[in-house]
Amino acid sequence: MAFQLDATAIAHVSMNPAVRDAAAVGAGLIELWPLTDAKQMDNDTKYGENLQVRMTRMAARVMTGDDVTVPDAEFVYEGADEIPGRPQRIVDALLAANDAYDEMGDYSETGDTRLIMRGAGQLGVDWDDDTVHAIAEALEAIEQAIGAADGAAGGAAAGAAAPANAAPSADVEAIAQRFATVTVAADGLLRLIDLRKPSRAVPVMFYVNELCERLSVPRLCFKAEQLSSLMTARSLTNDDEAVLAETVKLFTMVAASEWKRHHDDVLWDAAEAKRLAKEEDERRNKEALAAKFAHVGDDPSKPPVEL
Repeated sequence: MAFQLDATAIAHVSMNPAVRDAAAVGAGLIELWPLTDAKQMDNDTKYGENLQVRMTRMAARVMTGDDVTVPDAEFVYEGADEIPGRPQRIVDALLAANDAYDEMGDYSETGDTRLIMRGAGQLGVDWDDDTVHAIAEALEAIEQAIGAADGAAGGAAAGAAAPANAAPSADVEAIAQRFATVTVAADGLLRLIDLRKPSRAVPVMFYVNELCERLSVPRLCFKAEQLSSLMTARSLTNDDEAVLAETVKLFTMVAASEWKRHHDDVLWDAAEAKRLAKEEDERRNKEALAAKFAHVGDDPSKPPVEL
């Protein structure tokens, strides 16, 4: 049976209270755009770089089962092809993850699903031939669904797929619908893969971010432990609704957290943060000093001492 992006499921997920809550957080982030402040634009660039480091670290951890560190991922992102004292398999996994991340990057603008498949190939996941064909067909079906929604008023029809390359919107309803499209698409793709090895799901999680970008909603970032937990939870039931519910649960949790982080990263002011930290240190020092001498009785004959 040919893959279809389930419009009923999209409508159902878009009305989920947790999805609406996450969409409200996303609205707060999207409202910052278009960025015009140079500092905020620089912060956003740094956020994007850090996101790639975190996503490729996740991929390498899942693919190798090793404890891939943040410095490992940063060194490889910055161009290292070996790291003294670290296993080469970690470096190779990070190199493959960065190549795949970059390969998929143009999909959000072009809609060329071959980029996603090439990225999956660069990750070296062991999909069998049937899985490769099923995923390729599903990606095309998803692209056709969101392409068909182009020109609709934000994909406004109830249950319709969100339109590709729609203008970013801070409307909670629009964000919820677009995010629901991403979540249902990811759930459908994961159903096509034998997930006894969580590494087989990594290309889907990379694709999720490119699909977010294509639908003009902010990107997500998954941790290795979250992906493994999702695979375990999905394996424990054959009920389609329960499986989708597990995916929605993770995606909404990740979205609310990541979109708040992105918002705060964009607004980060290093000088103000330093000032606030200094004030907090001074306050704590005063409290500690006051506590230290709290047992000393007041001497009415001596003038008060300012702490």
